[in-house]
Amino acid sequence: MSSFSEEQEALVVKSWGSMKKDAGEWGLKFFLKIFEIAPSAKKMFSFLKDSNVPLDQNPKLKVHAKSILVMTCEAAVQLRKAGKVVVRDSTLKKIGATHFKYGVADEHFEVTKYALLETIKEASPEMWSVDMKNAWGEAYDQLVSAIKTEMK
Repeated sequence: MSSFSEEQEALVVKSWGSMKKDAGEWGLKFFLKIFEIAPSAKKMFSFLKDSNVPLDQNPKLKVHAKSILVMTCEAAVQLRKAGKVVVRDSTLKKIGATHFKYGVADEHFEVTKYALLETIKEASPEMWSVDMKNAWGEAYDQLVSAIKTEMK
């Protein structure tokens, strides 16, 4: 695992701190960006398959989006202290198995990374910088690497 510096940790902690209270709103924006870039990704979510509810009003999507954003950001925040990817309320094995089951591929992870970075940039415009982008990118890459290890 590559190193995640104290400076990177500080940037991630600071920006997540400013977003956390509105995690539901930012989580939904994050997923709406994913679906805007890759509309076919909607097929990967069983709770969206037969839904006629607009995405931005779908209660199941709202709950899922918030939980994924919180898990991703909390994993990023504790990356340096833990020295590895740690996820709450689930296990990497379970997350890996779910991603495998739904056929998540490298390009899906790339779209998600882009959407995550754009969401954080929108949520923290006054803090956004190349260093912050790189810090979140590194944290996300390490999370994805841990998930891919369990995708079987």
